[in-house]
Amino acid sequence: MKRCLCLSLVLIAVSLPLFADTAAVYKAKCAPCHGADGTGNTPVGKSLHVKSLASDEVQKLSDADLTTILHDGKNKMPSFKDKLTEAEIKDMVQFIRTFAPPHK
Repeated sequence: MKRCLCLSLVLIAVSLPLFADTAAVYKAKCAPCHGADGTGNTPVGKSLHVKSLASDEVQKLSDADLTTILHDGKNKMPSFKDKLTEAEIKDMVQFIRTFAPPHK
């Protein structure tokens, strides 16, 4: 049990800098439309009718679907294939998952 806790803490400590980088990318590339909280409650987000990243509609998408949307774009959302690396897109998919409401 103690060993498991220590391993968990090490994994969290190692992943925090990566998460911070992804948060910075989100802030720069996604927040102007989706907002800092992912709700889309920004002037641009409202005008484009963006979906809340916490919505069931977004959260029910598979990782592959989210990856494709980020890579290729969809409707009014632009493609990020020339702006983000494949690794950054993969990390962004996991970041989008953090907007999911807590399970009850």
